[in-house]
Amino acid sequence: MHTAPALLLLLTLGFCEYGHGAPLQIKVRSPKDMTQLQVGQRLELECRTDRHSGAFWIHQDKAGTLHFIVFISSTSQTTFQGNHRTSPLFEARREGVSYHLVVKSFTRWDEGKYFCVMNFNQRLYFSPGLLAFLPATTTVPPTTSQSGTTEHLSLQTPDPERRMQEDLDFFCHIFIWVPLAGACLLLLIALVITIVLCQQTRRRRCRCKR
Repeated sequence: MHTAPALLLLLTLGFCEYGHGAPLQIKVRSPKDMTQLQVGQRLELECRTDRHSGAFWIHQDKAGTLHFIVFISSTSQTTFQGNHRTSPLFEARREGVSYHLVVKSFTRWDEGKYFCVMNFNQRLYFSPGLLAFLPATTTVPPTTSQSGTTEHLSLQTPDPERRMQEDLDFFCHIFIWVPLAGACLLLLIALVITIVLCQQTRRRRCRCKR
């Protein structure tokens, strides 16, 4: 009974400090120019690592919303959105330690950033985002000033990178730290209960000796 509180304390610290150690290395590969895609083009992305842990493919659209596409298990099983084995829009497969995602026919709805996500040692690892966009087609008509010269207006579109990164960080914190905090809280409660029981046991032994 005397060693139980110490063991629970060590377990609590171990759970609260999980995920440390050698990080998982993820390498992603895509066509050379992902910002000049064409409508209807077949797009193939590759995620490569040295661990057989399965991989998720996630799409972040231009508004910053994350969309689950597919999970490819270490045994080559694929699970698409809606718990389907196949998808009319995507293909997925595993080749050794490489996990491939194929967009069958690229459209403007597929524009955005693609991430390969892996769960290893109770921790999520995100690959660098792969940007995929159609060519810009916006044209600005010239405006004539009173002096007769022609001026061209340039459109300034806000860079969505910062917003995408903030949304992604928030997603990571919610996905990882909320379950972890719950586990740590349960272990701390168990530790307090064990300490109280140990103290009650000692008091009873002391009374019996007298």
